[in-house]
Amino acid sequence: MIRAGRQHLVRTLADIAAQQGIAVQTLLNSGRHLEPGFPAPLGAGRTRLYDGAQVDAYLAGRPVPALPTDDDNQDLLDRQEAAALRGEPLSVWDRRRKDPAVREHLVLVGGVEHWPRRVVRGYTPAPRRRTGSGGGGRPAGSGDQVPRDQLPGHVAQLLKKDPVLTAADVADRLGVHPNTAQAALVQCRAERIADVIEQRGLTAADAAAALGYPAGQTRRATVRAHAVLRGRQALPYLAAVAQALHARGWRAADTPPAVQHPEDDLCVAALVLDVPAAPAPALVWSERHGWRTATSRRHPLGRGAAWPPPGDGIHHLATGTTPAPADVVTALDSTD
Repeated sequence: MIRAGRQHLVRTLADIAAQQGIAVQTLLNSGRHLEPGFPAPLGAGRTRLYDGAQVDAYLAGRPVPALPTDDDNQDLLDRQEAAALRGEPLSVWDRRRKDPAVREHLVLVGGVEHWPRRVVRGYTPAPRRRTGSGGGGRPAGSGDQVPRDQLPGHVAQLLKKDPVLTAADVADRLGVHPNTAQAALVQCRAERIADVIEQRGLTAADAAAALGYPAGQTRRATVRAHAVLRGRQALPYLAAVAQALHARGWRAADTPPAVQHPEDDLCVAALVLDVPAAPAPALVWSERHGWRTATSRRHPLGRGAAWPPPGDGIHHLATGTTPAPADVVTALDSTD
């Protein structure tokens, strides 16, 4: 599990490899992460997550510090841990986690789903409703009734009128899938919290309270709000890179990319190179890793926030997370 207050320290194997300046496959081949003394993973799932403070100590040759042992309501539990806490088979929790009452508390860390201990422990399944004309939400097998590009505006209006709005409310009122409703609600809340932080200098928690958002519904949104603020700060830099790529003749327009958040605490952006002579279909920027090429114009990010190693059309460009735009162009030029 991820102990309370330590989410920002979590690292994936890809993060650990990048920290050492090697590809993740090189790390896997070396087996260093399996050596005695290397910090234990934080969970039992397929994607291994590690505590950054422990990793830093190990790589520096220092004693690896112990993690807190006292349970806290804000500990983050993965699927296996949630099922174990409730004394249920994993298959039962996998059904429970689709309930909007649980889904709205979902926290993605390193691409792995987690939930606060208090939510896992306190969740009580609602009585099952019979589907039919009286059921709420989206009818089974139907498409979303509100187009994705219009959804944020509709959610913003609902949230302005009802600060305690839930994902289930959004799904019922707009006829969209609960997961779609949850994603839109988290993003909308995060943007409003970020606005208040900028305007009034409050903490994320105080900003959420000022907006009337219940603390139990805003854990993801307060984390995302900080990413939204970092994304806003990164926009001038991303705009400069977009202009440099346009000037080089690899993009038809010089408009900056939209910052995206595949994980609540991560900013990424994609720049499609829509000129046939461009050396790659697209570029992807990550605040953790910097720039790389992408092999698809339609889906440049790939799956989630995973940062792929070099090879098969993937090139890591320049050094650092914010190299000068001219350096990005030069690095991309060298991939021809």
